[in-house]
Amino acid sequence: MALRAFRGAIQVDHDVRDEVHSATAELVAEVMKRNELENADLVCIYFTATPDITSDFPAYAARQMGFTDVPLMCSVEMAVPDSMPRVVRLMALADTDRARADVKHVYLRGAAALRRDLAT
Repeated sequence: MALRAFRGAIQVDHDVRDEVHSATAELVAEVMKRNELENADLVCIYFTATPDITSDFPAYAARQMGFTDVPLMCSVEMAVPDSMPRVVRLMALADTDRARADVKHVYLRGAAALRRDLAT
């Protein structure tokens, strides 16, 4: 087993609590699915949100999904001029047998433009 980092991002349509929750849940579920991860594999998930997302913490959505014993943390992304608005990002650390080259990072909706080399 090795500790690996799994990255992802999703663009939220509007800064509305339910939309932030549903987008975050979609992102977390896709990272877990594409990397064949289970809750017990996770060490922690660190979320960031662009400064224009203020309706709720993305980590709340993960808690609602059942990640109650996984350390979760949120912070505000840097306010860079002309950067993509309304983006939730995550970095999940997990114990896995997956080689670093086999880690699947997940970029969804508009956030796919952030990493065209990784988006699927």
